[in-house]
Amino acid sequence: MSTERKVTIIEPISQKIAAESTALPEKLRVAAYARVSTEQDEQQSSYEAQVDFYTRYIQSNPNWEFVSVFADEGITGTNTKKRDGFNLMIQKALNGEIDLILTKSISRFARNTVDTLQTVRELKAAGVEVIFEKENLHTFDPKCEVMLTIMSSLAQEESRSISENIRWGKQKNMRDGKVTMAYSHFLGYRKGEDGRPEIVEEEAEIVRQIYLMFLSGKTIRQIAEHLTRQGIPTPSGKVKWSVSTVKSILTNEKYKGDALLQKTYTVDYLTKEVRKNDGAMAQYLVENSHDPIIEPEVFDTVQEKLKRHCANRSKIRSSHPFANRIICGDCGAFYGHKVWHNRSNTERYDVWYCNHRYRQGETCQTPFLREDEIKAAFSAALSKKSGVKAEYSEQQWRSLVDTVIVYPGFRFIFHLNDESEIEVILAK
Repeated sequence: MSTERKVTIIEPISQKIAAESTALPEKLRVAAYARVSTEQDEQQSSYEAQVDFYTRYIQSNPNWEFVSVFADEGITGTNTKKRDGFNLMIQKALNGEIDLILTKSISRFARNTVDTLQTVRELKAAGVEVIFEKENLHTFDPKCEVMLTIMSSLAQEESRSISENIRWGKQKNMRDGKVTMAYSHFLGYRKGEDGRPEIVEEEAEIVRQIYLMFLSGKTIRQIAEHLTRQGIPTPSGKVKWSVSTVKSILTNEKYKGDALLQKTYTVDYLTKEVRKNDGAMAQYLVENSHDPIIEPEVFDTVQEKLKRHCANRSKIRSSHPFANRIICGDCGAFYGHKVWHNRSNTERYDVWYCNHRYRQGETCQTPFLREDEIKAAFSAALSKKSGVKAEYSEQQWRSLVDTVIVYPGFRFIFHLNDESEIEVILAK
């Protein structure tokens, strides 16, 4: 006599938990994300409207618990790295603090297909759903990913098209000789009523003083120190002048009334990486575009003197990337190279230290530096500049670094060729 076969289904634990939870439904913890990509007045109102709408909308639903409206104002959607509101929201969601995210559309969420899909998949794996209202997409829907891939690709293509249109418009303005300046970070000029640069006389006097001091024999570093002691604010409003800031004023052709346009260019519309234009793109020289602060003859004399200085410096510059770039914060001398060996002579260390450290009985308090310490400080500076972890490379060092000032306590001030300044304190 055969025994009747019997099959018992043992439900997965997740289904048991889900079944139990349905008995006592809990409120969904709901957040929303809003973003506008520019800071124009009409976008400002759109930004405020999005935040207000989602706050009211979530709070009006009795089955939802309001978490927050996360928002980024004046930030591009093509990359998520610098979107603080977006990144905070995702982190809270992955930490289990959010169950549902509402957003207006895919283009508000991200215009990068890879970022969109990757983020949605991470959230879905963590049990967090995203609803895109305009497209009526719910990421827990099995059909969602196919539609999301198509629509996010269209959003990315739209972003590329917008970027190309903006680039074309800027190049058209440059070809027409229309000059724009970053007036908030530019000493000596403001935007006039006719839209052209207008001289600010009290600031122009500082520019003339800088040129006069350089022609009278003061070094760029001495000029920076003098301006700092006088309490004169830098173009960006800082109290301390850097070598790179003074050098940029001495070499900027706009002070003689000309304008060289497209000195930098954006490599890619997704990464927004900006590079110095060393011939990769066309440049446009607009002569006599506005009133000069420095007479052209004086400006040209300063450029000749700077060229001689650079030529003399290049004669003593060795092939090593650190040579004549690292400066002692105590005495202003360059750091030199030396090779150290351990007592057993089995290990070799490349070290750098102030060349004047032991001259005339004076001892600078700046530290000896191993090459890996210099590289680590530069990597930290790169990370600060880009917002993402970066590693040292000789190519980046040579292309980015003008000088590095080293102070006691392993404090580094990097003066970069793009006229920025980054401070790093190396942990010891």
